[in-house]
Amino acid sequence: MLAHSQPVFIDPTTDEGFKRLFGDKVNLINFLNIIFRGRKTITDLTYRDTERIGATEEIGKVIFDLVVQISTGEEIIIEMQTSTQTNLKQRMLYYASKIISDTAPKGNRKAWGYAIPEVYTIVLMDGFHMPGGDRSTYFHDTCLCHRDSGQIFYEGFGFIYLELINFVKSEAEVEDELDKVFFMLKNMSTLKTLPRIMNSEVFQRFFQLASYAKLTKEEQTMYDISLKRKWDAEAVRMYQEGLEKQLEEAKKEAKKASLVAKAEGLAEGKAEGEHNKAIETALRFKEMGLPVEQIAKGTGLSIEEIEKLK
Repeated sequence: MLAHSQPVFIDPTTDEGFKRLFGDKVNLINFLNIIFRGRKTITDLTYRDTERIGATEEIGKVIFDLVVQISTGEEIIIEMQTSTQTNLKQRMLYYASKIISDTAPKGNRKAWGYAIPEVYTIVLMDGFHMPGGDRSTYFHDTCLCHRDSGQIFYEGFGFIYLELINFVKSEAEVEDELDKVFFMLKNMSTLKTLPRIMNSEVFQRFFQLASYAKLTKEEQTMYDISLKRKWDAEAVRMYQEGLEKQLEEAKKEAKKASLVAKAEGLAEGKAEGEHNKAIETALRFKEMGLPVEQIAKGTGLSIEEIEKLK
């Protein structure tokens, strides 16, 4: 056992917690129906590859690759995962595009007619912010739309991001089923009992599966390792963010110093130019035979400086 107090419930954002809670078919269907908010009604699903792991740079990230049946009889493809911060949007776009590309036949594209399925990517973002986003939005439901009007151009290529770090509502502030999902994902590992607002069959099932005491010894060990991996990743991320902040501050200071030096250089250059101009004027006045005292008064040079001019 690792050096931490035994939790009542596991952390759903760890690899093992994510796998245990969303590897349960009933749980996942209930979860998907909540986050699609009535736009899709999922009736069944098939895990195409429940143990698939991300690319090398994301080793340890569990990805659920799903074929989902909806109430209209159609099938859609969903990829669901937790994710690291690096190039988040670009990586999700790449993975989703690859899923679409993989559905294409090797030949006879004309007969196929580009009958691509709807593809959705669902990402649990734990501990970091959406690049370019604001700090008040925690649920991002994105599809292709017209830039100016916002009118949907194509809905069947979507990205749903759950930005857990931005969800700060207390239990008393939770408003709907979607909020309950966020509250559960954000707080489950620190709760001691099932929250009153989640005393329904849907959430009871989640919390029953999340009970640490109900894990086998082997499962507890795997979870502990997974939790440590998450802590290590968070420590690395915080360290990197600290370095980036220091680098940004250093850049600001360097820019400030550069501007000051430039201003000082301009001031020195201006002063030198004015002094040289005064010397030229003093020489002309001296050649004209004006008294040294008047030349000093007119140019600002000292009598000593003027007497030395030749």
